[in-house]
Formats: sequence, C-alpha cells, structure tokens
Amino acid sequence: MEIYYTVVMFVFGAVLGSFYNVVGYRLPKGESLLFPSSHCTKCNHKLGASELVPIFSYIFLGGKCKNCKEKISFFYPIFEFTSGLLFAISYRLFGFSIELAIALVFISSLLIIIISDYQTMIIPDEVLIFSSIVLIVLLLIGYGWKSTLYSMSEGILAFITMFCLKKIGDFLFHKESMGGGDIKLMFLLGLVLGYPIAIISIFVASFIALPVAICFVLRNKDQKYIEDDEIPEHSIPFGPFLAISSILLLLSQIDFQFIVKLLTR
Repeated sequence: MEIYYTVVMFVFGAVLGSFYNVVGYRLPKGESLLFPSSHCTKCNHKLGASELVPIFSYIFLGGKCKNCKEKISFFYPIFEFTSGLLFAISYRLFGFSIELAIALVFISSLLIIIISDYQTMIIPDEVLIFSSIVLIVLLLIGYGWKSTLYSMSEGILAFITMFCLKKIGDFLFHKESMGGGDIKLMFLLGLVLGYPIAIISIFVASFIALPVAICFVLRNKDQKYIEDDEIPEHSIPFGPFLAISSILLLLSQIDFQFIVKLLTR
C-alpha cells in the first residue's frame, strides 16, 4: 500500500504542478486563472484533454504543439515531475498526518513563487497571504494556539531580520538590494521552518545562486545598463533560490536546531 499511496501522491503532485505553473504565470499579471483555458503560446491552439496529461502529453506529442508543431519548453514536464516528486517524498517522510498537510501547502506556495518570481520578478501577495492563513489554521489544528503563536513570532522575527538585511544592503550598495516580496516571504519560511532554519535558508539560497549569478554576469558582461539607476535590464530574482533552499531544508530532515545549539554554546 505504501507504494500505491506514493504513486498516487506523485500523480496528485504532478497534476497540481501543471496548475501551479498557470497560477505562477498568470496571477502576477492579474489574469484569470480559468480563462482563457490552457493553450499553445505560439498559435493559441486550445489544448484538448489528451494534451493536458502531466508529463505524458509532452512525451506523446514529441515535445511539440499538436497544431503548429512548434517546440514546447522542456521546463513544463520537468516542473510537473519535480512537483510530483516533492509530493511523493513528503508523503514518505510524514505519512498521512498534519505535518504532511503543512508540508504540501508550504511546498505548493513555494512552487508557485518560483514560477511567478522567475517569470515576472513578482512574488504575489495573494499567495503569501492565502498560504500563511491556511498554514496558521493547520498549525492551530495540529499543535494548539500556544505553539502556533510561537511559530508566528518566529515568522515575524525572520521578516524583521530580512528587512534589516535589506536596509544594510541598500546602504552599502546605494540602491535597492532586495525586493519586498523576498522580505514578506521570510514570514512564511519562519512560520514553517522556525527562525534559525529560516535564516539558514538565506545562506543556502545564496550558495545555490552564486554559480548562477557568475554565469549570468559572464554572459551579460557587455550588456547595456539603464542610465537612471545602472541596473541591468535583466536581473536574477532571489525568491526562487529562497524557495528551493527552503524546500531542501524542509525535506532534508537535518536537525539544524541541534547544530545551532552547538554553535551558540
């Protein structure tokens, strides 16, 4: 039965991953999540049921639109597979429990944020507010109001820490060093991961982002800069890296609380 439930969770996650891709792309633009229905971005061909099966539709269609034969980005099946894999891993770690519900809501919100911040450089407030409310309700159900208030205080502390880091960065670099969405995201991370791990996620995200940033700089070293603030026309959002590092920390099951206690003795 464990294998059966694992497969079910994978399929469930892959299906939701396909939807999260739509949410992450449309929500920051103020577009409807339902209309127009899924379509080819090249020829506007409306996708039929056989073209909407996560992962398999891409394989069966040979990675091309059924109508115009233009290539479909390989990102879509990869994202759907990753979403399914994260759901399956979460089930294997937490089983059917309140912890699983918290993990799935947390991961779902971060997957949407990865898409939205990467595509539009925006972390939608709607995602942060909705997921925070759902998570607080789940924490109340699972752990009671005292533990929930403590988790909320850790989220607030993580938010304040990130805000202070932004102010320091603005002062040092004499320009906007961080987006407001990244700061608000820290409340969500502190709420679920706890304050110490939420702060660790910043350093892990920076480590993951470093090679990407180096490649970006090398590739765009001759890029023209905007005269007003001398910021490149294209920049790298930090939100996706924060989201990736937070998912890794959630699922790694490393006892960072124990490590923090050792370091602060």
